Amino acid sequence: MINIEVEKGGTENTQSLMRRFSKRMQGSRIMPRMRKIRFYSRPASPALKKRQALRKLERRAEYEKQLKLGKVVEGRRGSRR
Repeated sequence: MINIEVEKGGTENTQSLMRRFSKRMQGSRIMPRMRKIRFYSRPASPALKKRQALRKLERRAEYEKQLKLGKVVEGRRGSRR
C-alpha cells in the first residue's frame, strides 16, 4: 500500500492543503484501486460459467445465421458513431 503524506506549509491554508492531497491521491492511482475492492463479488460458479458460455455460442450461431440470410449488415460492431 502506498502512503501519501502532505505537510502544511507555513502560511498555507487548509483548502490548498486538501487540494494538494487530492492531486497526490489522483497521481498515485489509489482511488480506482480502492473503488475496485470496495465491494466483494463472489466468483462465478462453474455451472454459471457454463451457462454463459452456451448462451454466447447460441447468440454467435444466431448472428451468423442472420448474417447469411442478409438480415444483419456486417460492419463496425460496438461503435456508437
